[in-house]
Amino acid sequence: MREPTSPPPVASATPLLEVDEVSVRFGAIQALDRVSLEIGRGEIVAIIGPNGAGKTTLLNVISGFYHPTAGQIRFEGRDRTHLRPYDVAALGVARTFQNVALFKGMSVLDNIMTGRLLKMHGSFLWEALYWGPAMRQELAHREFVERIIDFLEIEAIRKAGAGTLPYGLQKRVELARALAAEPKLLLLDEPMAGMNVEEKEDMCRFVLGVNDEFGTTIALIEHDMSVVMDISDRVVALDYGRKIADGRPDEVRADRGVIDAYLGVSHA
Repeated sequence: MREPTSPPPVASATPLLEVDEVSVRFGAIQALDRVSLEIGRGEIVAIIGPNGAGKTTLLNVISGFYHPTAGQIRFEGRDRTHLRPYDVAALGVARTFQNVALFKGMSVLDNIMTGRLLKMHGSFLWEALYWGPAMRQELAHREFVERIIDFLEIEAIRKAGAGTLPYGLQKRVELARALAAEPKLLLLDEPMAGMNVEEKEDMCRFVLGVNDEFGTTIALIEHDMSVVMDISDRVVALDYGRKIADGRPDEVRADRGVIDAYLGVSHA
């Protein structure tokens, strides 16, 4: 289990993210039922539960893809319950998806550069002339992207077409694109899915590195409990849209409700 790298924040500190009694309903289906949780700055929080528990719905609500039918979401103490995905991203929230969502016909470098779009400012004229402020801005963006490429050890594939890469590398490029937005909160939807043991070890190393080196707060959905135990500061367990546990990894793993709903079931 991951050892804490710093003392927990004091009780009066405002969490980075607050989800307060959030419910989501799709017709007759109750996808989330009064779910509340907090994520403190610098934490790595794993969200676990059986298929259909509401994990991806929770990420979709946090990132603005869905709006809750009840409840409130606060980011850095401000209400952002009904903001659109673009506006949520502008506040500092980035995510990856369960199924890789790269621009397959573009190079790795160009895919990562799209993550900088929210950071790019300037007039159309300057950009058309590629002169003055526009040139300096472009160089600064490329410098940051090159730092991410070096960090994730993908220098050798930077010019390769994203669609030609093995699945594990595509997942790494998607992580790079999310990091290019310099998020305060990074949402990872099953970042280890479909990977072999070596690829999982690499991704765990990168997730921990992102948290340590960039100071990024991370919430991830993950089914591999060995990964959850190794990298998480805290674990939130869902079942049938309800939160059934929230605590340190060893506490949640020993929780009888979690064992009955999830951990007692054999997973392939």
